[in-house]
Amino acid sequence: MAEKERVARVTEIISGSSKGFEDAIKVGFARATKTLRGITGLRVMELRVSVENTKIVEYRVRLEVIFILEK
Repeated sequence: MAEKERVARVTEIISGSSKGFEDAIKVGFARATKTLRGITGLRVMELRVSVENTKIVEYRVRLEVIFILEK
């Protein structure tokens, strides 16, 4: 039985949300699906927050988006 050959690519995106890290991940993933096909996974590389006047105003994530290249 022959193995199926696949080649993947990784691209980084940064997304943010005022609700929390989980929502920031969902926002980034939703946006990635609009332009990338064949997404097989995400890797959260970094978590950050933006602070103003001693309050967290935005949760930010840096994501690696993994997707299979089309033939």
